[in-house]
Order: sequence, then C-alpha cells, then structure tokens
Amino acid sequence: MKAPAFAYRRPEELAEALSLLTTEGAQVLAGGQSLIASLNMRLSAPALLVDINRIGALRGIEDREDGIRIGALVRHVDVLHSPVIARQVPLLAMALPHVAHMAVRNRGTTCGSLALADPSAEMPALAVALNAEIVLEKHGDRRQVAARDFFQGLYQTDREDDEMITEVIFPRAADDEMFGFAELARRHGDFATVGISVRARHTGDALENLDVVVFGSEAMPLLSPAGPSLRIAADATEPMLADMAETIVADMEPMENHQGRADTKRKQAAVLLRRTFKDMQSRAFAGRGNGHG
Repeated sequence: MKAPAFAYRRPEELAEALSLLTTEGAQVLAGGQSLIASLNMRLSAPALLVDINRIGALRGIEDREDGIRIGALVRHVDVLHSPVIARQVPLLAMALPHVAHMAVRNRGTTCGSLALADPSAEMPALAVALNAEIVLEKHGDRRQVAARDFFQGLYQTDREDDEMITEVIFPRAADDEMFGFAELARRHGDFATVGISVRARHTGDALENLDVVVFGSEAMPLLSPAGPSLRIAADATEPMLADMAETIVADMEPMENHQGRADTKRKQAAVLLRRTFKDMQSRAFAGRGNGHG
C-alpha cells in the first residue's frame, strides 16, 4: 500500500515551520519512524507534511541552567551516546538500549516519541518519572507543560494541532538519587508488554520518596500514587519488596490485548518491580551485610 497524496514543505527556519502548521491538516515529520508507516498503511492522511529536518535550531543536547535540553531533531542514538545524558540524566542512559532496534534509534527522535505518546514507548514513561518539561510552540506562542500533565490517554496529549514539541527539558539527577528500569518484551527492542521506571532518594539507611511509573500495559504512563510513601530499607527482605510491588500494581488498569490479560500484566509488572527494587537495594547498600550486596 502507498501513502495518500499530500503537500510537502521543508522549511529551514522554525518560524516558517510554525506558520505552515497553521494549515488545516498539517503534520510534522522529524524521524518518521511511526509516521511513514502510518502513511503507507493509510492510517494517516495529512494535507501537508512539514519536514523539520533542516531546522538547525531544533538540534542538540544542551546542559543549561534550567536542565538538560533535548531538541526536537535529536535522535535516540544521540541520546544513547551522549556523555551529558550519561552524567546528568542516567535514567535515560539506562533505558535507551531498550528503545526499539538500531535502525529505528538512528532515525527516531525523543520529542517525536513524546508527541506520538505510544503506550509501549519508553520516552513518555521516562519523562513522567523524571517530571520533565515539554516545550510546545506554535505561530505566535510558546508554552511549557509538565510531562505529568501532558499525557492524557491512549495516543492523546495536551498538544494542539498547530503546535509542535520543539524541545524537552530533563532535570539533572541529584547526588542522592538512584534509578531503576526494566521492561518485558517478546524480543529485546520490541514493543514493551510491561515496563517500569523508578526514581528514589538515597537517605542513608533507605531508598525513599519513590517515583514509580508503569508503562506498556496502560493507556498512558501510570505514575503510582503509592510510590512516595514506600521505603526500601537496607534490611528489607524479598517478601517485603514483593509486598511493595503489589502495592504499586494495585493501581494498574492494564489494557487487555493480544499481549495478555489484565491479571497477567499485573503479575508481570509485580515481578519486574520486585526485581528492580532488589537491584536498587543491592546497589545502594552493597557491603552492608544485608544479604543483598
């Protein structure tokens, strides 16, 4: 099957791109890893495709005062190999090897993944876990939206039709923060059936104030309301960690599909959470003699 007919423009300035997006039925092309496939299957039929790949202002990873800025044309592979990301946003570096396959990472963009809001994608979940800020621009206006307010449902976001994500800003990791990530997929790099992302504060004798996000199984990233009250103590036993995991999965509302039933996905998430909690405990308290080092 071939794509339906559409007009095509390739602006070199951001202002021109934003002006073109005022056209009814206009759509942005950046990495195109999802869009081109949907065009060829005639799931998308834009009147105008605005190719932003020549706009230099949308490139680059920057260490700025307000955080680590990732531009709209930054590819997954750039994030994966960035020393700034490895040093300042280690959760991204931890998760990027799980994002799709090499060919997709070479073209797909971080901001494009956020805009699509695929429930199985890692980037939306990481943005929610880290409370990133998403910058949206349209002709004559610019606004910033917290990732925790941006995702609104299955493939639904706060972005308006004439807006584009021009950058995302991730906060720098604090010295006392620890992170965990895990996902389940049929093959490494395939769409996640269930995935989890964890951020915690290392207080000396425990990991506290957990930000836990479950993705893949849900219609959008689920930030666990129970996470901030949980505490991974240095001497926590595996049954205690398993109980914590069950507290998290109690808030899940998994989508039932060909990848499994809701109860199956809850069990899978519980296993991933228990393993990740144990791994984080081991890294945090190695050598403390608690049997987890």
